[in-house]
Amino acid sequence: MGACRAALLVAMAVGASAITAVPPQRNFLGILGAKPLPKKGVTSVARARARGASTVPMRPSAASHWGVVGVMAILANAIGRLAPIAAEPFRYGGLAPLHWASYAATIAAFAYVEGYKAFQLKFSPLVVSRAFTLGPQGGRATALRSVLAPFYSMGLFHATRKRKVISWTISLAVIVIVGVVKRLPYPWRSIVDAGVVAGLTWGVTSIGWIYVKAIGGSLPNVSTELPPK
Repeated sequence: MGACRAALLVAMAVGASAITAVPPQRNFLGILGAKPLPKKGVTSVARARARGASTVPMRPSAASHWGVVGVMAILANAIGRLAPIAAEPFRYGGLAPLHWASYAATIAAFAYVEGYKAFQLKFSPLVVSRAFTLGPQGGRATALRSVLAPFYSMGLFHATRKRKVISWTISLAVIVIVGVVKRLPYPWRSIVDAGVVAGLTWGVTSIGWIYVKAIGGSLPNVSTELPPK
């Protein structure tokens, strides 16, 4: 189940990057040679509303907090389950230089493609923005959405049809992919899981960072992909 949740979050991040037009956030981790990005990716509430770019409210509610923290908890749980598998080469050894090179390359690739481009630039702002629509000014809070706030924040329900179709299609495809990865021989499963851990770690960090900035008034300038009320 941990691997499924991990792959699901990674895949949903890829889906978000594929279908959501989102201005880039700052590369606050400053690694992998990513170029500094302009400040316009995150804007204040007043500026966002003046430009008509965002309708995310400033004040979060308990449901908003639950939505963001719940997604972060899912990610953290997946990291905790996959990290021991990713660390197996350090305990058991037996890796050839090609394996170690693949291990390092996989971590770098997942960190950049999944962590930075998919999570930080796309999925993380989407999660925070949707969570804030459950606040007192968001007008989207109901009992069901508040209880299931993490899944609402990920766009699994009460979203545009395109968002839901993409999210659920990816979710079903991931079940198949996870089954294949579990059957990979050592050390290839560890190599793949190391990359997933790197991407998820970046992802949970970016969600937390964007969340803190949103509480301070700098909200992600993204579409929340909400349907009409």
